[in-house]
Amino acid sequence: MKNGFKPINSALLSVSDKTNIVDLARFLADFGVDIISTGGTAKILKSQGIKIKEVSEITGFPEILDGRVKTLHPKIHGGILAIRTNSRHLEQIQSLQINPIDLVVVNLYPFQEVLKRKDKTLQEIVENIDIGGPTMLRAAAKNWQDVAVVASPRFYKTIMEEMKANNGALSFQTRQLLALNAFALSAEYENEILKFMAEISKNYIENNELSNLSKQIIDEILTNNSKAHNLPDRIQLKLKKIKNLRYGENPQQNASVYAFSDYRNSGIANAQIIQGKEMSYNNYLDADAAWKAVIDFTDPACVIVKHTNPCGAGIGKNTLEAYERALSTDPVSAFGGIVAFNKTVDEQTAEKVIKVFTEVVVAPDYTKEALEIFSKRENLRLLKAEFLEPSLEYRSIDGGMLVQTPDCAAVNKESLQVVTKKRPSEAEIQALLFAWQVCKHVKSNAIVLANELQTLGIGAGQMNRLDSIKIAAMRAERSGFSLKGSVLASDAFFPFRDNVDEAAKYGISAIIQPGGSVRDKEVIEAADEYGISMVFTRIRHFKH
Repeated sequence: MKNGFKPINSALLSVSDKTNIVDLARFLADFGVDIISTGGTAKILKSQGIKIKEVSEITGFPEILDGRVKTLHPKIHGGILAIRTNSRHLEQIQSLQINPIDLVVVNLYPFQEVLKRKDKTLQEIVENIDIGGPTMLRAAAKNWQDVAVVASPRFYKTIMEEMKANNGALSFQTRQLLALNAFALSAEYENEILKFMAEISKNYIENNELSNLSKQIIDEILTNNSKAHNLPDRIQLKLKKIKNLRYGENPQQNASVYAFSDYRNSGIANAQIIQGKEMSYNNYLDADAAWKAVIDFTDPACVIVKHTNPCGAGIGKNTLEAYERALSTDPVSAFGGIVAFNKTVDEQTAEKVIKVFTEVVVAPDYTKEALEIFSKRENLRLLKAEFLEPSLEYRSIDGGMLVQTPDCAAVNKESLQVVTKKRPSEAEIQALLFAWQVCKHVKSNAIVLANELQTLGIGAGQMNRLDSIKIAAMRAERSGFSLKGSVLASDAFFPFRDNVDEAAKYGISAIIQPGGSVRDKEVIEAADEYGISMVFTRIRHFKH
């Protein structure tokens, strides 16, 4: 044979996914390959008239324990792991009447698919933890210099083409890359099992039924446990490519979108794209920002985002009211923006949305009538997303990652600390809490001007807080809003009283901010001078 090519004389076929397995087996048989098979795979191949030997015929031992033990035998793994250039190995397998196995075609029990099913039982999940399959995959992958391992039906055609072109042999490079795929698949599979086992063990921690050492071990495994006080020493990120994107932030950058394997169908990465042009890198970033902001609300809400910053947010009795209020905040910036809803979008809302050029709409669902209306704008990207429980947040830096728990700190009426002589009214408190909720999703330095139903002006991402106030006021006035009697939210404390002086110019009646500045006393005194109510949250909402 050509250098690096090795003939396939014997093959073991044991697959959960039977897609195209008959075609592959028939091809191998036509090349004179001896085929060994197990269980359901053997039954199908026999029914198609393909000559095979069952594993039990090779091992001299029947399948036992309801199929839990089939291939775990020296006559199978000796045939896979024997090094063909090692004379001692060859002598040993010959003396034990073990035949070499050159090709292992295995895919694993559908553990991940069973986990996704709503009607699953614990026993079904456990029985779909494959043992023999991963063992064979890893054994064949370890011996890739002599053995080819095929872990997915999508490789069958390529395997057959290469064998046909090379008189029944596969190349060194092909065997090596197939082994790489097998190890990657095995690692992903084991990680899914690890996550499942860790998840069902969480109640031990919550009920304090574990030793300190056991708690530490579980906390390290549960890397996405937002309740853990300490972040783990080691984090394994398991990502699956969803698709390649046309380019990244700019045309000269390559980009793809990946999903965390343990997030299943949740979040923007896994959102269903119902219609429209292909999503871009920037579309995904903006859609994620809008979705995270809107799902913070319980009332029907809409958030419009531009360049990852909210340019408008509103709540109402329905999605139409919420959208109209969000849009009115800054219709200039909303042009070409991303619109997110936290409730099902109806036809009245859809009719309103399509009147403004919009890049992406994201919502948990749409009525049939709304989908028909949106279809009139073929290029409009329409996403259907599922809520994702808060998890760890990751940001790449040069040479590593920053990891933090999500910003889930809640503020309510009872937790507010009134620090001025004048107390805010009930209406002002509602407006302050609404503005504070939006402020959490605005890039720092963040200022949000609002009433109890909508934002009036937003100042985002400035190098000083005073400029953010001026920009927010400018946008409010440009949209025709009077700020007299409105409220102001600041994501961090006021370092100087000039922020209050500036707010007073526009008639702001109440302010919500974290407090904690060395000049808090001066800032409070300034608010008292102007008759402005001020409350402290003692919680900061920086967003970088």
